[in-house]
Amino acid sequence: MKPPIRNLPLLAATLLTVLAAASAGCRRDGAATATFETVAASTGPLRQRVTASGTLGALVSVDVGAQVSGKVIALHADWNSPVRKGQVVAEIDPTLYRAQLNQAEGELANARATLTLKRQNLARKTALLPVKAVSQFDVDVASAEVAQAEAQLSIREAHVESARANVEFCRITAPVDGIVISRRVDPGQTVIAAMTAPLLFNIAQDITRMNINASVSEADIGLVAVGQEVEFTVEAYPDETFKGVVVQVRKSPVSSQNVVTYETLITVENPGERLFPGMTADVAILVAQTPDATKVPNAALRYSPPQEVEMEQDNPKGLLRNQRLLYIPGSQPGRLRPVVVRIGISDGVETEILGGVAAGTPVVTATRSVPTGKAGLTPPTPPPAP
Repeated sequence: MKPPIRNLPLLAATLLTVLAAASAGCRRDGAATATFETVAASTGPLRQRVTASGTLGALVSVDVGAQVSGKVIALHADWNSPVRKGQVVAEIDPTLYRAQLNQAEGELANARATLTLKRQNLARKTALLPVKAVSQFDVDVASAEVAQAEAQLSIREAHVESARANVEFCRITAPVDGIVISRRVDPGQTVIAAMTAPLLFNIAQDITRMNINASVSEADIGLVAVGQEVEFTVEAYPDETFKGVVVQVRKSPVSSQNVVTYETLITVENPGERLFPGMTADVAILVAQTPDATKVPNAALRYSPPQEVEMEQDNPKGLLRNQRLLYIPGSQPGRLRPVVVRIGISDGVETEILGGVAAGTPVVTATRSVPTGKAGLTPPTPPPAP
C-alpha cells in the first residue's frame, strides 16, 4: 500500500513554477525576431526630369484687324483656311471712303488750278515792275500768294493719299502665310475702328512647328536650361509621347496665389498637324542623366525603423544637405545598422547613391514584422498562487 501524498497544494505550485520557467526558457531560446523587406542596390541608367504643364501655341500668331469702320460685305477665309501673305480675307463696304476720295481729288484739282493762277499773276506783276506799272509791294503779295497756293496743294495731296489708303484698308489682307485658327466676324456685321482695331481673324503662321509655354516652379527652374530634351503628352493622345527642346527660359516671375513660376518656351515638331493650338501639355524636361548609376528605391530613403527594432549603433547626427540615412541588415538577425550615404539625381522612383553603399548591398525598405515585448520576448504567465 502506497503512503499518502502530503502537501499536495505545495507540490502542485512547485510543478507549475517549473513548467512556467521551462516554457519561458523555450520562448527565449526560440524567440521571434524582427523581419524586414530588403532590396539590393542596383546599377543602371537614371534620368532626372522636371515636370510642368503648359499650353501649345503657334510660333507666330497674328491678329488681323480693321483700320477703318464699316460693314463687312464679304469674307474670303474661314476657320482652318490656308492663306498667303497679301491675300484678301475680308472686305468692308468702301462706299463712304470712295466718296471721300472723290472729294479729296476734286479739292486737289482746285488747289492745282489756284496755284497755276497765282503763278501767272506773279509773272505778270514781275514783268510790269521795271516800267513802274506795279509796286514792289504788289510783287511781294503775289509771291506770298504763290507760296500759300503751293502749301495748300501739298495739303490736298495728303488728303487724297489718306482717302486712297482708307479705300485700300477696306480690303483686309493676310499679313503672313499661315492658317486661320479663329474667325471673329460674320458678313453683314459692322466693325468700329475707334481706340483699338477690331479683330477679324487670328492667323497662325505655321503650325507644323509649335511652342509650349510651360510654367516651371521656382524650386525647379534652376535645373532647366536651353537645349534640354523634353517629353510631353496631351489628353487627345494619352498613349503617345511627343518630344521637344527648351529654347528659352524667361526670367520674369509669374506669381499666382503666392506660387511663383517661370515661363519656359519649348519648341516641338508637328509635321502631321495633329497638335492643335491651345492644347494643354504635361511636360517632363530632362535635366540630368547618368548612364551607369548606383541606385536604390526611394522607399529605402524614406524608411524609418520602429522603436522596437534593435540597432547596432545610434543614428548619426548633423547630416549634410546631400546626405541621407539608409538601413541595412545587422550582423545578427532582427537588427539593423544605419549607414550615411550621399545622394545624386532622382527620377522620383529611384535615387542615385554617390557613396556609402555599394551595388548589391541589401537595403531595408519596410518592416515586415516586429516581435512584441522587450527585446522581442513574450513575457511568461506567472504561476497561480498555491
